[in-house]
Amino acid sequence: MDNRPIGVFDSGLGGLTTVKKLEALMPREQIIYFGDTARVPYGGRSRETLIKYARQDVAFLKTFDLKAIVVACGTLSTTALNVIAAESEIPIFGVVTPASRAAVAATRNHRVGLIATAASIRTGAYERQMTTQDPGIRVFSRACPLFVPLVENGRFRPGDVVIETVVAEYLEAMKQVPVDTLVLGCTHYPLLMEIIGNYMGEDVTLIDSGAECARSVVKWLGVHDQLAGPEQTGGCQFYVSDSIEGFAQQASIFLEQEVSPEVYQIDIGVY
Repeated sequence: MDNRPIGVFDSGLGGLTTVKKLEALMPREQIIYFGDTARVPYGGRSRETLIKYARQDVAFLKTFDLKAIVVACGTLSTTALNVIAAESEIPIFGVVTPASRAAVAATRNHRVGLIATAASIRTGAYERQMTTQDPGIRVFSRACPLFVPLVENGRFRPGDVVIETVVAEYLEAMKQVPVDTLVLGCTHYPLLMEIIGNYMGEDVTLIDSGAECARSVVKWLGVHDQLAGPEQTGGCQFYVSDSIEGFAQQASIFLEQEVSPEVYQIDIGVY
């Protein structure tokens, strides 16, 4: 048993979808969440900038005595994970490998769609993972730069003509392929699951990269006897790099439950 907390970070609020899954699977775990809200979105940044941001995010989380760190960000998982993992004595988990594994297992026609940020698409990380596991798979990728800002601004509900129009524009080509599996390669995208599912149709399996990552963390902690003990009470502490105003309300939407109004602002630039 290990009652130390788990650190989770993302560019903004999207990583909370991964926190939601972690809490569902491991209700006794303490989680420290950092959202880099001052610099969201990460998707259009250069690799050098993203590695700098990732190092700072990890450095802040390491001020806590953690047993693991989860990179709940598709962009950083594809561009910076190998760098920060090699520099860390604490195990660091990303979303690419577990999501790719799930997609390979799910596809029937060997045509897999991938939607993610431009930075994630540029790396080719998901494609390499999937084709290594199954060389016969064809991956059809599309960067969706408007999804993150729209989600962060609450435009993710069915019936919202703006987000529904954007979803149709981005996914029309994949629907025509057709793909039978679609990887949501950014942890903001699960909030669009219903809209995307309605557009793509019930025959397309949607892979939530953050949820798959959470399952891999649970498995690893179990194998290494590092799950929290039965006496532990679970919970989450929230830290952001920009204004805390309204964060609790927004976080409640992502987590689909009320969260503590106690949110702490930190200066990420000092790390």
